[in-house]
Amino acid sequence: MDNYNFKDYFSSNSNNYAAYRPSYPKTLAVELSKLCKNTNLALDCGCGTGQLSILLAEQFDFVIGTDASQSQIENAKQKDNICYKTATAENSGLDAQSIDLISVAQAAHWLNLEEFYKEVVRIAKPNAILALITYGILHVDNHKVDEVIQEFYYRTIGSYWPEERKHVENGYEDLLFPFHKCPFPKLNMEEFWSLDELINYMSTWSAVKEAQKKLDASPLHQLKAQLEALWGNPDSKKKITWPLSVKVGKVKVE
Repeated sequence: MDNYNFKDYFSSNSNNYAAYRPSYPKTLAVELSKLCKNTNLALDCGCGTGQLSILLAEQFDFVIGTDASQSQIENAKQKDNICYKTATAENSGLDAQSIDLISVAQAAHWLNLEEFYKEVVRIAKPNAILALITYGILHVDNHKVDEVIQEFYYRTIGSYWPEERKHVENGYEDLLFPFHKCPFPKLNMEEFWSLDELINYMSTWSAVKEAQKKLDASPLHQLKAQLEALWGNPDSKKKITWPLSVKVGKVKVE
């Protein structure tokens, strides 16, 4: 498999990734399906453990989820009309002009976009839809808690984020996108989490893993102690919000 210098930040602890990452809103899959002329086959590239694939399966006859990480695929959420396979987004191995929707959720910033877009044009049906989806830094519905988390994100572990993370922070505004853009409604991801659920999610961050390697200790220990003093009952749930950015376009096939 040609991996196009695949940067594997997520194979380790893939079971944590499956358990602790937030869910996309069902509305996202519904709105994407509305843009498609047909809803026979969707391809979810860089599918991870299937957070989006599982929602697309409710809107499309069949979904193929691909990821370069075998470990992620092994931990993916199952459904009868989803087939998962280990493959790069740039080399899907799928038939030409076969796909109605191609989605990339929280993964486009890792891709070789030039090669990926060649593959998109090859496998897309005429006027198929391509969607690049990302969610930014979380916000907690508690001002003091949120301040501590922003400080942790930007200052404590800021230098440990991969360079590509800047594309997530600016909502993919600077990513090359040579397709006819379609309007798309503003959506957010939302969860109601306890303190432990929030910390478990943050443990999946690539910057946290990198900091732990370099410091030989998890930076989350001190953060959790800070948050415990502000959270109240640690089992109480607080609203967590992530802004969604979605770049959507029609793929013209000659």
